[in-house]
Amino acid sequence: MATRDLPSTFRAELAATLRLAGPLALANLLQMAVFATDVMFVARLGQQSLAAASLAVAIVALLLMGLNGVTGAVAPLIAAEIGRRRHSVREVRRSTRMALWLAVILGACGIGVCLFGGAFMHLTGQDPDVVGLAGHFIRVLSIAIVPMALSNVLRTFVSALGRPIFATAITALSILVNVLGNYTLVFGHFGLPALGLTGSALSSTMTACVSTLVYAVAISRDRRLRRFHVFGRWWRPEPERMRQILALGLPIAGTVIAEGGLFSGAAFLMGRIGEAQLAAHTVALQIAAFAFQVPFGVGQAATIRVGYHYGAGDKGGVGRAGSAAIAIAMAFMIVSASTMLLMPRLILSAYVDVTAPENAVLVHFALEFLFVAAIFQLTDGLQAVVAGALRGIQDTRVPMMIALFGYWAAGFATSVALGLFTPLEGVGVWIGLAVGLTAAALLLLVRWHGREKFHLSPL
Repeated sequence: MATRDLPSTFRAELAATLRLAGPLALANLLQMAVFATDVMFVARLGQQSLAAASLAVAIVALLLMGLNGVTGAVAPLIAAEIGRRRHSVREVRRSTRMALWLAVILGACGIGVCLFGGAFMHLTGQDPDVVGLAGHFIRVLSIAIVPMALSNVLRTFVSALGRPIFATAITALSILVNVLGNYTLVFGHFGLPALGLTGSALSSTMTACVSTLVYAVAISRDRRLRRFHVFGRWWRPEPERMRQILALGLPIAGTVIAEGGLFSGAAFLMGRIGEAQLAAHTVALQIAAFAFQVPFGVGQAATIRVGYHYGAGDKGGVGRAGSAAIAIAMAFMIVSASTMLLMPRLILSAYVDVTAPENAVLVHFALEFLFVAAIFQLTDGLQAVVAGALRGIQDTRVPMMIALFGYWAAGFATSVALGLFTPLEGVGVWIGLAVGLTAAALLLLVRWHGREKFHLSPL
């Protein structure tokens, strides 16, 4: 993409951002459908199995967030290289190769951490029976970490190179693979034994491997993508490029771990409050996370769009790209918040039978949590998009500090205080989530609007 091809008006930037964000947001929604498939199958194994899976997935998801945060730094680097147009093919290849290296290295470390997942759950005071199920589940699920990380890097590469539709199509394929895997392995079909929770973990691993393989095939077949030869000389190290990725990516990882840790920590707080509230939290969080995938996709698009202009040295373009992304995300979050307020039982019925007497307590708590989720939809979307825009101008360290303060000093502290020491219990935990997201959103917005004062704009 040449500098002259970059939009010079807000309307044109809005259209360009929508073209990129649309497929990315849809891919994110489809990815959540992959995860929702797991929840739907596991939920039918019983409340205890669902609680065990929730604890294990909370740890694996947190590790993947951090890993993808580090390797995700390749997005602003690729975008800036394309915006500059100087040796972009070679530079993009180097960045992508080192991101793939990091996906393997850090993924292997993540597997090692998961081996101690059961011990960590015991330390947090979880039910021993639930921990027994969760400990085995997390060890099997950890195998999926490396292919998931590789798939995320390849997804970033195709999106930054103008092929986000590949991410959408491949994620759609993943749903089919995961449904078939869960149907076959969880309950035992086609002559295979019923493996329960272990079957769900194996299905996730199989799905991740298939996704990575399909990305590799798509890149090798696409005329525009294959000219970058991202798999060529894969053994060749690029120490300086890896240093750049780590310099940008480690703060991004800190940011996403801070946010992901807030929600994972909430799951462990719920586990201390009660099994029913933990199960309700799991389902309600799936719904809130599903809605979040759209602004998350817009934030990914903002990183790329802002990065193009940053690399091209266009201050005005940087501002237009960020403003367009914020406008798109806010419009959607108004719709999602309204939907949660007006028809919560209908949404919840996609996950559990809301009329079944045995689910009455779970449904009661989940409806309360969804009400709070509707309230924080706008600030949740805002912080995701503004963080993405700041990454586009390669500003990641201060946003990490903002995240740590907002999510933990404000958010988690409130969750602990209201959830464990007041009658609000689970609702108090969710109020803490709202406080953390709102604090982070407001501080990040101040950072974005003050980018000239903070010397963050391109020279």
